Amino acid sequence: MPRELIGRIAAGLGDGSLLPFLGPEVLPANSPVPTTTRDLCTALVTQIPVPRVVRDNLWGAAQYIETHRHRSVLDGLLTRIFAPPLEPAPIHRLIARLRPPLVGDTWYDSAMSTALAGQSGWGQVQGITRSNLRDQDCFYRSYDSEGTAVTDDAANGWLTVLYKPHGAIWPAGNALISDADYVEVLAEIDIQTPIPTVVQQRRTGRGFVFLGCRFYDQIQRAFARQVMKRSGGPAYAVMAGELTRNEQRFIELQGIERIDMDTAEAIGLLEEAVG
Repeated sequence: MPRELIGRIAAGLGDGSLLPFLGPEVLPANSPVPTTTRDLCTALVTQIPVPRVVRDNLWGAAQYIETHRHRSVLDGLLTRIFAPPLEPAPIHRLIARLRPPLVGDTWYDSAMSTALAGQSGWGQVQGITRSNLRDQDCFYRSYDSEGTAVTDDAANGWLTVLYKPHGAIWPAGNALISDADYVEVLAEIDIQTPIPTVVQQRRTGRGFVFLGCRFYDQIQRAFARQVMKRSGGPAYAVMAGELTRNEQRFIELQGIERIDMDTAEAIGLLEEAVG
């Protein structure tokens, strides 16, 4: 049954009826950058100690560092953590070859943009922190394939839109990571204001495939739920092993079909199926 589903997903990715949505766990285990929110939290608190109560909470730990050491310190830590050169994983190269109309990528690395580099007709739309912004209506910014800031309307002409809802280190170091970053975003996300218009347009009539994503936390669930809103479906998620109660409830409520398979194995089967 999982292999049959993988074949169906490969066909959907190939014809653009399914959109990939990537999490950090698509990166290899030996990656030079953190591959889970918990690993990233550990990397931060190793550099700057935080109270025990937020030591295992990425967003709480980031907020403590921002509040007590300054935002520039937090941004500098993220830049250093994600500075090591990162080769695109097989799934990044596969997606770059398929060129879907929309690619979601929840992590702060640049592997997907590196895989797309050298091709024309793509760019990225990133969620941005609103701290110190003059334009308080701005929830995201658009960048072309060279990393140059462009108008949001420019994204309408791209063959592939890379959507980084939590921001990314490249090209401008935008990252939503602290509790404060998400206050207004989560307050308005139910009415879709933080979801880019081009994302809302391109999800219409299409479904999603979640690869390397987990839904332990409210923030992860909120973004996945709101990105899927008003999409055409179906939705699939490759999630191996035991799920938390919140994860199980989330995928049931959202009608996501779970594939209980190791992410690397599923990606290997996708590569075979696409050919």
